[in-house]
Amino acid sequence: MVQRAKEKARRPAGRLKEQPAAAQTPEARVKALEQERDALKADLDAARQRIAALEESRSAVANRIDWVIESLSGVVDRED
Repeated sequence: MVQRAKEKARRPAGRLKEQPAAAQTPEARVKALEQERDALKADLDAARQRIAALEESRSAVANRIDWVIESLSGVVDRED
């Protein structure tokens, strides 16, 4: 038998429940949009920093692998 999921799908924690557009004042809507924009900018900055760290790490690993390959080929060449 197929088991059904026991939990309902949840909304992401960062999202706020929005009021209908007619219930919001223009000032409240602008403020909510500005807050959302600021949160998205912060998320984007964090993602960019993470990407930069990952690229730096990848580069260090690639350089280390190149060094190992060169060292091993040097050992093999000396044995011939």
